[in-house]
Amino acid sequence: MRENSLKTLWAQGKAATNCWIASDSAYVAESMASQGWDTLTIDMQHGLIGITEMHAMLTAVSGYPVTPLVRVPWNEPGVIMKALDAGAYGVICPMVNSRDECERFVGACRYAPDGYRSVGPNRAILYGGPDYMKKANETLLTFAMIETREALGNLEDICGTPGLDALLIGPSDLGLSLGGEPRLNQTNPVVVEAIDHILATATRHGLRTAIVNNTADYSKQMIAKGFDLVTVTSDMGLVRAGIDLVREMRG
Repeated sequence: MRENSLKTLWAQGKAATNCWIASDSAYVAESMASQGWDTLTIDMQHGLIGITEMHAMLTAVSGYPVTPLVRVPWNEPGVIMKALDAGAYGVICPMVNSRDECERFVGACRYAPDGYRSVGPNRAILYGGPDYMKKANETLLTFAMIETREALGNLEDICGTPGLDALLIGPSDLGLSLGGEPRLNQTNPVVVEAIDHILATATRHGLRTAIVNNTADYSKQMIAKGFDLVTVTSDMGLVRAGIDLVREMRG
């Protein structure tokens, strides 16, 4: 089976970079893959991406040494399995608030006896290789997003879920849930304390950790803090940065 290069990086003791993709364009996905990011996240939750677009985007990036991740819209087994069958090498599930929710998520990502994923990998075999069925459970990654006060209260139980690989912090929803601003690059002491607590708890349980940011400086700070995967920017973030050129020309 094709290696999961993100797991290889982690095994080498390295942190990985991620670029988030919200636009429903295979061309954009391929362009991002060509830039050298370690991982790409195809965002089906808040992006414009449906199942057909997700499939085309995964195909477009498959010729590059990048690990394709998909954030599914919700903890719904059918969509989770479709993302995996299309060739996602990691699935990100939003709003995981309890051990029960985490078990349902992880179970949908694993073939029996480790879970209840249905057999029908379709494109995943084309991408992963003929031994996909034998090695999928040990190769594919599961990310539970921690984004609420409720999840913080259940963090120990969530981290103990068998088959869970990583926690991904959603700073915007976490900030809002804790009474602060819904923003990335959090500096609110209450939210920062929660982020540090999530990082420490996940590390103690042997889980990998990830966080969404939107600047290189803040992302470097998160790597120094101990995070294993940092989202540095997004396709839309890079497009919006074009306003600086407009201001420069008008100025």
